[in-house]
Amino acid sequence: MLPGVGVFGTGEIANVLVPLLREKGFEVRAIWGRTLKEAKETASAQNVAFHTNVIDEVLLRKDVDLVFIVCQPFLHAEISVKALGIGKHVVCDKPAGLHQMDALKMVRASQYYPTLISLVNHPLRFLPAFTQMRRCLQEELIGPLAAVVLMDVRVQLGTLFPEKYNWMCDAQMGGGALNLVGSVVDLVSYLLQQQAVRVHGVLRSYTKTTGAINGIRQITAPDFCNFQMELASGTLVTVALHSHTVPAKTFSQEVLVYGSKGHLVVRGGDLFVLKEGQPKEEAVYVDVQDLHFSTNNSLLPRPYIKGLCKMVGALKEAFGSKESSWIKAPVSTAATFEDGLYVQAVVEAIRKSNETRQWQRVQLSTDTPLNHDQIIRYGYARMSTM
Repeated sequence: MLPGVGVFGTGEIANVLVPLLREKGFEVRAIWGRTLKEAKETASAQNVAFHTNVIDEVLLRKDVDLVFIVCQPFLHAEISVKALGIGKHVVCDKPAGLHQMDALKMVRASQYYPTLISLVNHPLRFLPAFTQMRRCLQEELIGPLAAVVLMDVRVQLGTLFPEKYNWMCDAQMGGGALNLVGSVVDLVSYLLQQQAVRVHGVLRSYTKTTGAINGIRQITAPDFCNFQMELASGTLVTVALHSHTVPAKTFSQEVLVYGSKGHLVVRGGDLFVLKEGQPKEEAVYVDVQDLHFSTNNSLLPRPYIKGLCKMVGALKEAFGSKESSWIKAPVSTAATFEDGLYVQAVVEAIRKSNETRQWQRVQLSTDTPLNHDQIIRYGYARMSTM
């Protein structure tokens, strides 16, 4: 049987995630929200029996064995470590906390409980166009992977900010374009199997206020991000992401990889190749799959929703084994907490580069934030009370 699911969060992702989980056969047992009102509204809309604004009340439920954390980033580390400490499987949305210290706590907890699933939701890894692009790169369709010279990523999307001011408007709370940059950074390492050595970035907040009448709080989160990454092999990656001039619900994504014998490009959800000597691009993969439920009211880009759908399907396969409680193979390509730590290091280097206006080296923190006893206390091992 598939594990019961507890969902932490009441935003756009939660409203898409719950129908996806049900479609794949999971039972959503509980919804958590920052306020009881938010939790009640989401639970009522999604037909979930139990709702609360107390974290422990979800984690200590006997019928919840898998938690999806799609709430505010400053709570990601706390909930993840607690959940792992009492034996729950965890899928945490990006980013892995607010800072590297948060991500390190999550990594240490996942290392101490290796029999539990601990993943970061970077859905582009599961989008078929990118899984096909990775396969083409490994098969050297455009030349050796080590000979890739340039990767160019361009993303345009509708406004990131809601009508009413919330954490998405605050840079210190993890809001703005950097949340999406994390997915792009992770995608680069997934496709090229390399990590960044140094970065140079520019962040801007062009949208100053929300659409609310008489709003007085200033938006500090960036809605424009442009950065370059130099990888260990010398490959250069350029990324341009903005949302300040694009109509709502608009989404455009283009990812080009230039090799020694041509290039691969993903536009939206389709993959094309131009080999050396060819007059024009050829289609390698065309996305014709439609979702089985309506997403017309969601502000989430469809490629992200489709990637999330594929990841939930992989989780179903992982838990569907009759030989053990779960198997690793179906989710082997998913982002781990270690991947989340690397992404945090890159994002912090981009922030620092924006401040200093100089190239910055990517430095992974080596501090050990939690030992075993601290993990137990932080995660309150109260298995006996469950």
